[in-house]
Amino acid sequence: MDNILNLFKILSQGLSTTILIFILTLLFAIPLGIVVAIAQNSKNKILNAITKIYILIIRGTPMMLQIIFVYFAPYYLFKLSYDRFLAVIIAFVINYAAYFAEIFRSGILSIPKGQKEAAFTLGFSKVQTFYIIILPQVIKRILPSMSNEVISLVKTTSLAQIIGVTEVFALAQKQASFQFSILPLCIAALIYLALCTIITFVFNKLEKKFSYYTIT
Repeated sequence: MDNILNLFKILSQGLSTTILIFILTLLFAIPLGIVVAIAQNSKNKILNAITKIYILIIRGTPMMLQIIFVYFAPYYLFKLSYDRFLAVIIAFVINYAAYFAEIFRSGILSIPKGQKEAAFTLGFSKVQTFYIIILPQVIKRILPSMSNEVISLVKTTSLAQIIGVTEVFALAQKQASFQFSILPLCIAALIYLALCTIITFVFNKLEKKFSYYTIT
């Protein structure tokens, strides 16, 4: 029992890093994803093409490779080095923004065009129409997909160790090697499971809140 409590204490040192990666990624990736989704639906062919290429590259390459590229590319290309944690955040934001963009884009396209036309008839501007009429309905429709991506983000934070950022899984691996035991990995699994359970609970609450926008 003492060993288990000690392991929880040790792994909790990396939990703050895991949570920080998670929060900062969401904080920057969701707004960027909305911008990319709007750009992808733009009538500007150049802007549309750039966003499609960006999403294609991100979805077509491993996250692990993206993290390594973001951290090492500036050094090999320009002899510039910077903080490992910052590199992780940049890589995660770039990656998840692409996936969030696809989710937002599909949500926007699912809204009937007649609602936009009705809003314009009532005197709403394009910005007002998007944020007051369209966005609340989009959020309701994309919540299940967003839930999957956010839960995936929790587990993907373990990839931060690739460039030496110490988080929960990195500490668990070190303890497992040191103790010749699978127990540290089991405790890490429980921590990830607890985080995912909390996120699932939050999204269930959000779905109930936005059920007001369900069209019957």
